[in-house]
Amino acid sequence: MPPPSRLYDALTVIYAAAQVIQRAAVISVEKNVPSVAYGAASEPINNPARPTPLATATESKETNTEGKETEFKILPNTWTYVRPYSPITQDVSQNTIPEAILPKVREVQLQSEPTLATQIDQSKKESFDYYEDTEPAVKLTPSRVPSSRLGRLFHYGSLAASLTAGTASEYVRRVARGSGSDTGSPMMSEANISRLVEKLSRMRGAALKLGQFLSIQDAHVLPEQIERVLRQVQNNAHYMPNSQLEQVLSAEFGPNWNEKFTHFDRIPIASASIGQVHKATIPPNETPIALKVQFPNIAESIYSDLANISTLLTASALLPRGLYLDRTLAVMKGELADECDYEREATCVERFGEFLGGENERFRVPKVIRELTTKRALAMEWMEGVSVAKGARWPQKTRDQIATDILTLSLRELFEFRLMQTDPNWSNFLYNPRTDKLELIDFGASREYSKEFMDDWFELLSAAVREDRDACVEYSLKLGYLMGAESQEMMDAHVRSVTLLGVPFRASTPQPFSFKSQTITDEIRALIPVMLRLRLTPPPKETYSLNRKLSGAFLLCGRLGADVDCRSIWERVVGAYKVG
Repeated sequence: MPPPSRLYDALTVIYAAAQVIQRAAVISVEKNVPSVAYGAASEPINNPARPTPLATATESKETNTEGKETEFKILPNTWTYVRPYSPITQDVSQNTIPEAILPKVREVQLQSEPTLATQIDQSKKESFDYYEDTEPAVKLTPSRVPSSRLGRLFHYGSLAASLTAGTASEYVRRVARGSGSDTGSPMMSEANISRLVEKLSRMRGAALKLGQFLSIQDAHVLPEQIERVLRQVQNNAHYMPNSQLEQVLSAEFGPNWNEKFTHFDRIPIASASIGQVHKATIPPNETPIALKVQFPNIAESIYSDLANISTLLTASALLPRGLYLDRTLAVMKGELADECDYEREATCVERFGEFLGGENERFRVPKVIRELTTKRALAMEWMEGVSVAKGARWPQKTRDQIATDILTLSLRELFEFRLMQTDPNWSNFLYNPRTDKLELIDFGASREYSKEFMDDWFELLSAAVREDRDACVEYSLKLGYLMGAESQEMMDAHVRSVTLLGVPFRASTPQPFSFKSQTITDEIRALIPVMLRLRLTPPPKETYSLNRKLSGAFLLCGRLGADVDCRSIWERVVGAYKVG
């Protein structure tokens, strides 16, 4: 029979459900809220107004008269997080913008992906025209975003109730089987994981952002079951049906909003946690743009959503104590509020455009179309590059250059701009083979750091590069990483994790540094459980986003298998920093 702790899991989830339902009961229903705000009506996948669905992309391969597979092409304007289930981009037939008006850019030919690694032609490995299709496919599904506060509470309450029932059912199943092999929490059964994925995918907003916020890329901070939920949720992208999209655009641009565009594709090319991105063209020259449209009332629902999520996570008792959930959620509230302000993001785009606008820069930042930008809508110049996440088999020289550029930019953001785009999502970096430049496309997660903080963080990182343990402890105390009363085990783990970050930049480290064979991320990952178990204080609020970006940059360099002269970057960028 399962131990009593399993029964405690079930009882705590029941208590969580009661709390969420009670919170919903005390909120008065706002007047004139349309009944559809509480539903989850979906537009059918086979809607005649919708072009060929992405789900059929795997069937789009054709054979010529000789029985050979045709080659596919990456066409211009491939800015998208959404991918079909094959190594091709969206079929041009799915694009309602006439191809004739799109800018003429050299097309990149794609060969059919080989079945076995041994079948890969060596010449393809060294060709930009070949890439390893490693990104998970993201399925686009239309579903109405619950937009009222009470409507969202209803959904969280129903989620808590269904998890309660699922936990009880799993507990009974395990008792009936009498098996001791089921050691995991009954709350995180396969059925409950499916319930979480389905509901959180529909809710969007804070639920999806929390997944990105906590996952810290591949750090494995979270229990395996929670990581599975977050991975699956991020691969299920829901978007607003036409009726809701119409309401949002009318609210932002007026009832005749469509007159502002010569073409507008109602099926988004991307859908994320707080909004979706559409292709469009604007007069007078049919200029292609990307229009980011925010989901209705997402900004207003942040605080209530996080309160409900906190209740569910606390009841599950699955998160490690050292995550300091309350502090994590408090930092996340501020970051989400910033990301929901598209006018703020537009300003950040323009600031980065000024920082990186030099003729010799290796980056391109899109121009903002201010007349089509509001707090809930953001219009920008269309970018034509290809996600660097697809570049695992690009030529070594190209991969090395991309990794060098991204690592250089990360340090410049800290020590030169003191403004960092902190979302390490690889889809935010596009490589344009025609211009040989990186295109940056998402600035919602931009964070500014004070000079005082950066001075201390510079001293800490410099101490890590010098392997100066005493200085590492001194500035860790000053920044708030440590309190001074930590155990020796905790102190050793923290100092070791900090000094590992300095390894690539040391004068004694052979250059270029091979990220393909490095073990830094694995070593830091192994220290995380110790620090979560023993630390006495949460990390400084500034470092949540900063560490997320730097760890993401290291992981991207590793994924690209890049060789980077890190010492040269350090001397050129960090060496120029002046304290005080």
